[in-house]
This record gives sequence, C-alpha cells and structure tokens, in this order.
Amino acid sequence: MPWHIQPRLVAQRVSLMSFARRIMLMRPLRSLAIVLFLSAALPLQAQDLAATCHASSSYDVTLKTDSLLFDRASPAPFHVELQHGALRTDGVAVHLNAEDQDRLALFERDLRTLVPRVRVVARNGVDLAMRAMRAEADGMGLAPATRAEFDRRLGVHADQLRQRIATSRSTHDWQGDVAGEYANKVAADLLPVVAADLGQQALDAALAGDLQSAASLRDRASALASDLQPRLQQRMQALRPQIEALCPAIQRLAELQQGVRGSDGRPLNLLQIAP
Repeated sequence: MPWHIQPRLVAQRVSLMSFARRIMLMRPLRSLAIVLFLSAALPLQAQDLAATCHASSSYDVTLKTDSLLFDRASPAPFHVELQHGALRTDGVAVHLNAEDQDRLALFERDLRTLVPRVRVVARNGVDLAMRAMRAEADGMGLAPATRAEFDRRLGVHADQLRQRIATSRSTHDWQGDVAGEYANKVAADLLPVVAADLGQQALDAALAGDLQSAASLRDRASALASDLQPRLQQRMQALRPQIEALCPAIQRLAELQQGVRGSDGRPLNLLQIAP
C-alpha cells in the first residue's frame, strides 16, 4: 500500500470510530432508560387515585401496630391518631359520642383492609411495567447475551421495588423524588449494558463504511427516547380497572369520617372526594 494512502485510511478509521463512539455515548440512551423506569418506579401514586377515584388527602398516613397516624406540615391539626375508635389531634384526646367512635373504628379497620389491596395493584403495576420494558427492549436488536443481562438486572430492580412495596407502612416512604431516584439508579445500571451493545453495532457498521446504518442506530435511539413514554402510558392503562376497583372502598372511608371533629371543633377531613 502506498505510504500516502495509508494515513488517509487511518484517518478515516479514526473518524468512523469517533462517530460510533458518539452514538454509543449518546444522550438519548440515558433518556430512554430514565423514561422506562419512571413509568414503573411508582406504579400506583397519589395522582392515580386522584384522577381515577377523585380522592386526595393533605395528610401522610402511617400504619402503626395498634393505631393509624396522619400527619402534615400545615394547617393544624398536624397530627391525628386513630386507635380503636379513640381520637387524638395534636396530642389532645377528643371526646367522641358512641356513633363517632364506631365510625372511626370502622374507618381504621377498613383502611387496614384496603392497604393489602393497594399493594396488590402496585405490584401488578410493577409487573406490567416490566413486561412493557422488556417488550421495548425487543425492538432494540440487542445481542442474546446483552438481552439476558438486561433482563437479569431489570429483574433485580423489580424485585427490590416489590419488596419495598411489601414492607412499606407509610406514605412517607414514597415522598420526594422517589421516582427520579429510582430512575437514576436503574439507568446507571442498565445504560452501560444497552449502550455498549448499540455502540458495538454502530462501531461495526461504521468500520464497514456503512455510516447510514450507524446513523440509523442513533436515530432509532432518539425516537425511542421521545416516543416511549406515550407507548408505556398506553400499556399502563391496563391497570386502570384495578385502580377503579379501589374507589368504592375509598368512598366509604370518606363517608365514615364525615361529621367527626377534632379537638379544635373542625371536621377531620382526613380524606377528600372531589365532586
């Protein structure tokens, strides 16, 4: 090979490798991973109940061994505790008539009965989201070994999330940017696996001089990142009937608390149902 041709070939090879490397490290892959898990991290959130059952609460609730604790930053009362029909607001015992005692005892019983049902729906949401994520991975053309590792890592994260759902006894466990934290954690774990595979595909295409295929990989990842969320949201609509099935129990809780007042004489309003 003439000496003056070889440098040009080397320069072309370096250029192609640089092009493939940019594809391998492209930002859309991270967006893809984050969008994927954001759809699964919190499968049953407060906004789901608000949108479906028109229910909301300004309180967080914690299931203690022998009582229910509702708390919020403002306004007063800041703490409401229910215990077998007894009521305390901000540490002050509230005198209740027999009917109100019965109402609150039923409220506590029914809420404790509802929690396992909510957990089942949440776990089903995780399962549904994981199936959706695997279906999306089917379209990436990943190598068999890569796909197996992707599924293994995804399964680990799904199991961790199911365990968190199973052991959670307070809505405080899901406050703040829980979805974002889970998304970043999963993205950091899954992204290198997917990026390495797609990057190798792009590198092979680029080194073969097929820049069109390499660019196609880039465009496909970009499209996935932008189009994935609507598709996943559509898949998650299958969970809606299960959420709707919770609405009558939530409505009953709202009815049971009606007329019960705290130590300040104001209605408890632990739960609101929009008209």
